[in-house]
Amino acid sequence: MVMMASLALPFVVVTLLWFVSTGLVAMINHRLRTSFGRALVIASLCGLTGLGLLVLTAHSTTSLATYVSFIGGLLIWSWHEISFLTGAVAGSHRNPCPAEAQGWQRFSLATMALLHHEIALAMTAGLLLSLASVTANPTGAYTFALLLIFRLSSKLNIYWGVPNMSDELLPSHLAYLKSYFGPRQLHPMLILSTLMILGLAAWFTLAAFKAVTAHDATMAGLLCCLCLLAALEHLFLAIPFRDSALWGWAMAAKEKTNLGEGVQP
Repeated sequence: MVMMASLALPFVVVTLLWFVSTGLVAMINHRLRTSFGRALVIASLCGLTGLGLLVLTAHSTTSLATYVSFIGGLLIWSWHEISFLTGAVAGSHRNPCPAEAQGWQRFSLATMALLHHEIALAMTAGLLLSLASVTANPTGAYTFALLLIFRLSSKLNIYWGVPNMSDELLPSHLAYLKSYFGPRQLHPMLILSTLMILGLAAWFTLAAFKAVTAHDATMAGLLCCLCLLAALEHLFLAIPFRDSALWGWAMAAKEKTNLGEGVQP
């Protein structure tokens, strides 16, 4: 049986990684478009590094290997995140939603606006989970799969409509995506999604307490904390709180970049 204190380190690690990685991704993708090529090269190196970490720790069940595998999953996710936010991998439809589009037409256009990114995420998740099925340390694969589920939930909820869109971190070249956002009102699905994520967090908490090895306890603790942060991000969609304020240091870099962009000939 794992004591509650053993969950403290995973919580601190996940929170710090979430805070720093989100800010760095926002900073990179709000820079001048001329720097996007360099950003994609860096992101690709991070993705390959993440894959290497997963391979390196595939058959190790030490606590350190569990953390390393978790970081590997995050690096691969960051690769996809930057490729999307730079506009390199988004969708086949890159125009605002027509004002008259409703129902299935609006959903189809919204899907086409993100289709390539979603396919890339699904294929990566499938590959990682397939590899995880024959390894002793699936932490990184589970991390990526959970992030995919949480991101899909956020996208659907924003499409249906949420009180707080939290779109300050969206780069200007992807501003057309805002036309696919739903009305600023609380949709029942947001409440249900948040409760389901909290239920998943409770399940991982129980798994951590029942774990018989340090690896299982650490993995369950990391995934539990990831669920709690996802629930928090869903909560931000429901309350009048600008979550971008948490990354003021990254947004300050955006403002400096915009000033520099304005003085260019």
